Amino acid sequence: MKPAIIFRRKKTKTQMKKILFSSLLMGTAFFGNAQEATFKPFKVDVAFGYAAPSGGSGTKGGVIFAIEPKYALNDMITLGLRMEGAVTAHATVDANGQDVTGDAKASGSYLLTSDFYFSTSKFRPFAGIGAGIYTNAAVDDINASDEVKQGSSFGVAPRVGFELGHFRTAIEYNVAGKTGSFSNNYLGIKLGFFIGGGRLTD
Repeated sequence: MKPAIIFRRKKTKTQMKKILFSSLLMGTAFFGNAQEATFKPFKVDVAFGYAAPSGGSGTKGGVIFAIEPKYALNDMITLGLRMEGAVTAHATVDANGQDVTGDAKASGSYLLTSDFYFSTSKFRPFAGIGAGIYTNAAVDDINASDEVKQGSSFGVAPRVGFELGHFRTAIEYNVAGKTGSFSNNYLGIKLGFFIGGGRLTD
């Protein structure tokens, strides 16, 4: 029985050596890729834009401001936190389709984001998505004839766009839930720039 035990121990040691060797190779490959990165890992996006609400009658477009710090896992994938404010016009509409009363309402969002880049050249198209919390503005509920107070909801925001140098543009669709009978969803069209994140040779 002892030779069998010795054989098993030898076999276990051999397996452990293979596992350690494989782990070493994977670690070397990982750090090798990190050293060969094309871009600096940290950057902050700053963007302004136009918000086109999908709330139907009585809603008008407004403005967006967003800031989004990011960290690049590699040259193709980034993770970030998007902090955005959007101001749009809400109004009640009478039976003739005329605006009766209305005012500007502000809403904010805090989303965890991820972008995937299709290129490492100067022109970098990307697609991404964000998910998190939207703080929706209070509105006068047209159906209930009463004000619905400010509230929060979970939402998502798929997006596409491109970067050129330190210039960035994107189109995002924000699925932000409802306040009363009013939809808070909006399309965001953004222009902006980013600080950091340039090529390592810059």
